[in-house]
Amino acid sequence: MLYVDIPTHKDLTALRAVRDEASVSIYLETTPLTQEIEKSRISFGNLGKEAIAQLEEAGIDKRRLASLREALDDLADDEDFWRHQAHSLAIFATPDSIRTFRLANRLTEMVEVADRFHLKPLLRAVTFRNAAHVLAISENAVRLVEVAADLPPTEVKVQDFPDSAADAVGKSTINDRSHARRIHGSEGEKVQLAKYIRRVDAALRPVLNGSDLPIILAATEPVASLVRSISGFDYEPEIIAGSPDRLTESELAEAARPVLDTRYARKIDSFRQLFETRSGQNRAITDLSDAARAATFGAIETLLVDMDNVVTGTVDEETGAVQFSEGADAAHYGIVDEIAGRALDSGATVLAVRRQDLPRDADMAAVLRYAI
Repeated sequence: MLYVDIPTHKDLTALRAVRDEASVSIYLETTPLTQEIEKSRISFGNLGKEAIAQLEEAGIDKRRLASLREALDDLADDEDFWRHQAHSLAIFATPDSIRTFRLANRLTEMVEVADRFHLKPLLRAVTFRNAAHVLAISENAVRLVEVAADLPPTEVKVQDFPDSAADAVGKSTINDRSHARRIHGSEGEKVQLAKYIRRVDAALRPVLNGSDLPIILAATEPVASLVRSISGFDYEPEIIAGSPDRLTESELAEAARPVLDTRYARKIDSFRQLFETRSGQNRAITDLSDAARAATFGAIETLLVDMDNVVTGTVDEETGAVQFSEGADAAHYGIVDEIAGRALDSGATVLAVRRQDLPRDADMAAVLRYAI
């Protein structure tokens, strides 16, 4: 079993707001297999020592450094904590606090030390959660299944779900030939199905309103078309075909993965097209110095960043001017990470992606709200 902590935008905002000269960000690979977790604990210990060494070289107050070292050591010694892991672990520590996120994504191992946290890899968990709700609906039954990255799928209990279409309209079957206000036969069946779908839609609202997960439909015709025409929810264009009655939760989850992959690819392709269009309007950039200024003044609308690569330096708080550094140390931080943080602060959409998903093989690509 995976133990996962999904970071919220509130979490990102809180982490982004931290300013401490001894801010340590650690990412490492972990495993849900308890018998193999020792390797991750050793990696964590080594990364923690590297962070402490950088801070010692920077001349951080020894008492504060001792507090940070103690917090990292306490986490390393917490047997129960290490028994419950996922595929990656993110740790954000200062001498005064420590926060951890267990992630289903497989992230590159790294340690960053600066006066702020390095959040770009954490954005990946928000960018592509690889999770969804699946509505498996037929004339005979309806289920809502939650699918999460590498986690066992679970059926969500929805109060007021009808047992079937017949149950929704108070009949033993909807396939009879009796008249109902002059409508009968196949037309009457369609009317009864519509009543059923409206019941399902109403029952789903308290559960799905406020959720940001995509919704995937598992159904056959004519139910699938009726759901799309009647429901107030925005279902993914792709569908899980075949009768959902014959599919287990695990089979529904397996069928949902390609739909989610297609959704992600569609999102990347949409950005590439928009980027090329905006390039002709002087509203698309890949230059870090230009992007830093744009982020500082709230000009970025959408930003894609390479989740793994780190370009170190500083970004002026007022002007956005960039100064690059030759390597990582406690006096400098990730420039692209800072650009992403400032873009988030201004309400931009920020996606952490693999480098191959970025246009022009850049460290980042931004579409601007206006030309600068």
